[in-house]
Amino acid sequence: MNNLRNKVQLIGHLGMNPEVKHLNDGKTVAKLSLATSETYKNKNGEKVKDTQWHNLIAWGKTAQIVEKYLKKGNEIAVEGKLSNRSYEDKEGVKRYITEIIINELLMFSSKK
Repeated sequence: MNNLRNKVQLIGHLGMNPEVKHLNDGKTVAKLSLATSETYKNKNGEKVKDTQWHNLIAWGKTAQIVEKYLKKGNEIAVEGKLSNRSYEDKEGVKRYITEIIINELLMFSSKK
């Protein structure tokens, strides 16, 4: 059960083209935005679509694959771990962000 402590699995569509950076130390990092949606009926019987947005980070070879093959709208599956961090914005306000660090990536073929 140790492998299940911090594990996230998602399937969704990219909301933007990946942002890829090549760092001075030779590492590659990619930032992605993933949308996951679920549809349900509310108490009035109306169909409701709920979309959640997730910030994803890929490093190394995974980031290089992201750079080469992925673009806005692609459907992917990811497995990774949650990471929380904070930073100060330009106004000095402390902001918090939750990201998913990708361990595994599966690309689905696009519809023609």
